[in-house]
Amino acid sequence: MNKIVHIVDRTSSQRAGAGTPPPRSATGRGRADKRRTGSIAPYVFIGPAVVLLLAFAILPIVVAVVVSFTDMDIGGLADRNKIAGVGFENYTALLGDAEFWRAVRNTAFFVLVGVPTIVVVSLVIALGLARADTRLFRALRALYFLPAITAIVAISLIWGYLYNSQFGLLNHVLSGFGVEPVGWLTDPLLGRFSVAAVGVWRATGLNIIIFLAALQSVPKEYTEAAAIDGAGAWRRTISITIPTIRFAVLFVTVTTVINWLQFFDEPFVLNQGRPNAETTSVSLYLYEQGFKHNEFGFASAGSTVLLLFIVIVTGIQLKLSRSK
Repeated sequence: MNKIVHIVDRTSSQRAGAGTPPPRSATGRGRADKRRTGSIAPYVFIGPAVVLLLAFAILPIVVAVVVSFTDMDIGGLADRNKIAGVGFENYTALLGDAEFWRAVRNTAFFVLVGVPTIVVVSLVIALGLARADTRLFRALRALYFLPAITAIVAISLIWGYLYNSQFGLLNHVLSGFGVEPVGWLTDPLLGRFSVAAVGVWRATGLNIIIFLAALQSVPKEYTEAAAIDGAGAWRRTISITIPTIRFAVLFVTVTTVINWLQFFDEPFVLNQGRPNAETTSVSLYLYEQGFKHNEFGFASAGSTVLLLFIVIVTGIQLKLSRSK
């Protein structure tokens, strides 16, 4: 009898032990390992992007700032002993250079003309393309995006022939109406608009795609409810569609301003800033100072000033967007 009771007690104790949770130390260790793995995983994914950012964005900026306080030229690349510090002399010379301020005025003109035109034209075309999904409209989307992926050299050749004052297509068409040949790239004022027009034509394609992606996220329930209430197409677009994609509008505006403050490709390949430097942007001016006049320190000082100006303008835009 005592043996039977002993066996029953031992069996009960084993069953009770089977349901007992593991020691707290083992459970806590497993949770800590999971937390450690979860905290490391994001850094593993963003690590390559951070390395590329540091190598190709942050490091060049730091180098440019350091070089801006020296008299570095092409000889200094081969022999560091030929590089001497000059303090703020490059910045003083830059701010006192009339050609620099002319380039600033030209860049301001390009920004004031190009940015609003790109935003408005891209948004209008995107609104039109978003209304249908036929093969024709899909083909138009590809055609509008084509300039964004076309090489700038090919673009310059095409537009160079179009703008040619002697045998260009534009002057040929105007001659049919009895209009004298126009100096599209040789007239100081008209040259600015001609160069800006190429920049607008080239930049709208990518922004149209961005706006189309944003328009696809607009809930159809909003527009359908407004239509039931009697709102017309124009009213729905102004009161519902555009406010709903305001983040995309802000993104396009900010990025376009940044790109046009660094406006370089079009004036460089079309007319090299001529005539009389009336189409010379700040970026083109700095390129000429660095690589034509062999003044790397002076050009680096200008690049630093341009970077600060871009940061200030972008900060103002973001501040205004938050206030709204």
